[in-house]
Amino acid sequence: MDPLDPVPISALQHWAYCPRQYGLIHIEQVFEDNLHTLRGQAVHAQVDQPGFEFRQGLRVERALPIWNDELGLLGKADVVEFEADGTPYPVEYKHGSRHKAAAIARCDDLQLAAQALCLEEMTQRNVAEGALFYASSKRRRVVAIAAALRDEVRSTVMAIRSAQQQGRLPPPTADERRCRACSLHERCQPEVLRQLAANDELQKLFDPDA
Repeated sequence: MDPLDPVPISALQHWAYCPRQYGLIHIEQVFEDNLHTLRGQAVHAQVDQPGFEFRQGLRVERALPIWNDELGLLGKADVVEFEADGTPYPVEYKHGSRHKAAAIARCDDLQLAAQALCLEEMTQRNVAEGALFYASSKRRRVVAIAAALRDEVRSTVMAIRSAQQQGRLPPPTADERRCRACSLHERCQPEVLRQLAANDELQKLFDPDA
């Protein structure tokens, strides 16, 4: 894959949740809905229409196209609040409650951080933090765009590019709870894949490179 080919910002969240989910969606172009994805779509319907308004001294942009040429990222921010001096503050909308398991919340944080890096390059202003707005609790969770999170964005982009170059689906996550919640569970068949991985002889039948 050409290093300048764009990586969708949404791909980072998919990769962080499960590399195989990323592969099915972005390599195989497979997607199916379940209750979780339908709820997410309903939440995003509020912010998917481009537009802007002024609120409490802020210019609020909705569905704002964003990019980062250095990393090759491309996507759209749900909401960006611009302060009077032009400093952007990204707000990503999610369904559910802000009281998520730490590992799942980290997936959301990564997507938000990628948006922050895009906005920094576009505006030449530091984005020190952003927020995730959770529809069920109707509360924000503020996320500091710290050095470790920035590094994780860069390493995830590298991992995604490597997967694209190989052109093969990555293995599923080891967290079976994520598999049960995934809309692609039936397509993925993670239980079968785990059995194959545990049996070298069976794996060779399905993977000649094993």
